Amino acid sequence: MTDGEVVTRYVNRWGDTSGPASERSGPRREVCRCFDQVRPHPRARVGFHAERQDTSAPGWLRLLELVDEAADDGREEFRPLVELSPEERRQVVTLPPSIATLTAVRHLMLYGSNLVRIPPEIGAMTSLEEFTPYTSYRLHWFPYEITRCRKLARSTVSTRALFGNEKLRPPFPRLRPARGSVADLDLESLDARRWGATAIRSCGVCDGPIAPGGLHQAWISLRVATDVLPLLVSACSPACVARLPAGAEGYVPAAHRGGRLDQPAPDWD
Repeated sequence: MTDGEVVTRYVNRWGDTSGPASERSGPRREVCRCFDQVRPHPRARVGFHAERQDTSAPGWLRLLELVDEAADDGREEFRPLVELSPEERRQVVTLPPSIATLTAVRHLMLYGSNLVRIPPEIGAMTSLEEFTPYTSYRLHWFPYEITRCRKLARSTVSTRALFGNEKLRPPFPRLRPARGSVADLDLESLDARRWGATAIRSCGVCDGPIAPGGLHQAWISLRVATDVLPLLVSACSPACVARLPAGAEGYVPAAHRGGRLDQPAPDWD
């Protein structure tokens, strides 16, 4: 370098968030084959990931500790995957409900995760301003409760991995018929293949209990921060479903139940 030469340094926004996966320790995430994430490909149907979280796995237990630590020290940025080995990251397919305690967190970084779902408790992260689940290719949808994060202004999502995304227009999973009663359902232990989630504790719209009015699910695509996200609504009544806003411009215009439906043409390039 000569005198007067200017050196430009580029900040790596992603490299320190999850660390390189060692070949000997195995990949940090599973390969997803739900649909083609590269080119539009006609597909009649897709489904939810059925994996349940192994709550005895070392990665999960360490994640619980990390959430508690972050809640206790009131940190504003939470990057839990940095603290996990590649194998431990692979063991984590969701986040714990205790993320509701992270009320000081302004940036949630989940780069390169193996997640297949985000719990509705993310809606309690009231200080959240930036959400980065980038390259989480098995994460195809988000809970409607994320719209409660009123300060959320920036997001970095691998949108080609999302149901109904504008580039590829993959289908949405067909939702179960509405139920007027959930007496025969254990809402704390649901089949994710059928319901998307493994637990539904309250209405995603009014936050009231599910049990009295039954279970009514719907899809809606809305702009959340930087991206349009497919949101799964689990509501307590048809009235709450009717309260949902119109869909984002260029997407299915109203709440729907997935399966075979007309979507705008893909904007593939």
